[in-house]
Amino acid sequence: MAKSNHDLILKVSCPDSPGLVSKIANYIASYNANVVEFNQFADAVNGKFFARLEIDTSKASVPASKLEEGFAVLAESINAQWHFRQFPHKTKTSLLVTKTSHCLNDLIWRAQSGELPIEITSVIGNRHHCQQVVERAGLTFHHIDFEEQPKEEAFRQVQEILTAEEVNLVVLARFMQIMPAWLCEAYAGKMINIHHSFLPAFIGANPYRQAYNRGVKIIGSTCHYVTSDLDAGPIIEQQVSRVQHFHDVQDLTRMGRDCERAALAQGIRYHVYDRTIIDGNRAIVFAD
Repeated sequence: MAKSNHDLILKVSCPDSPGLVSKIANYIASYNANVVEFNQFADAVNGKFFARLEIDTSKASVPASKLEEGFAVLAESINAQWHFRQFPHKTKTSLLVTKTSHCLNDLIWRAQSGELPIEITSVIGNRHHCQQVVERAGLTFHHIDFEEQPKEEAFRQVQEILTAEEVNLVVLARFMQIMPAWLCEAYAGKMINIHHSFLPAFIGANPYRQAYNRGVKIIGSTCHYVTSDLDAGPIIEQQVSRVQHFHDVQDLTRMGRDCERAALAQGIRYHVYDRTIIDGNRAIVFAD
């Protein structure tokens, strides 16, 4: 977690080569800024390098903006993709829901208590089931009917809200609709889903019934980025619970909901603190 109002977080991904850690650290030090956390991963199989740095600029010789601008020269020399974020920062977030409210309630509490640095701009629902929960928390609820109009038009309305509220993160908090490819692309790397199963097993509907019928010994949930491939985006976080022979479908559902809340909150935390780097169909996660 960032240590001061001047902190920067830097994420870097590039082809692996000798001396990358030294080059990046020396650049930061050359401006009298201090690296307070440096996580790096060299993927020997694919020849890639990933890093995340937390930087204290309170005693730096240049403003943080100049330090960011100058890094472009180094980044070009190592053929890097890179991103700076200043902290403290609250990510504008919209929650999409359908019927169940356990993940919604949890995220509202975490946001309002300051546990997660997100600003919930509004909650969008394709049913009215969660409206009372949302309004009781002092938040705006948008109902969009997906049954009385073409789904394409309904999703266009969702997009209008997200655009108007300048949303930077879309969270599908048990939103039981398949997202269209164009919306997935518009929010690539900025849309997170919680799937009530330990993916890649039991994709689609009724995973707890599927799991019960298979006699699984572990039940779980998966937080992942959304892509146009159903339930197949890069995985950020997973949680599991042990299943006993006497547990029925209702028990698995109860245990699974606990996993869902934990996995979704942790996945969002990793994302908003820039602890994830998407690499193809996987996410590199620098856990805290």
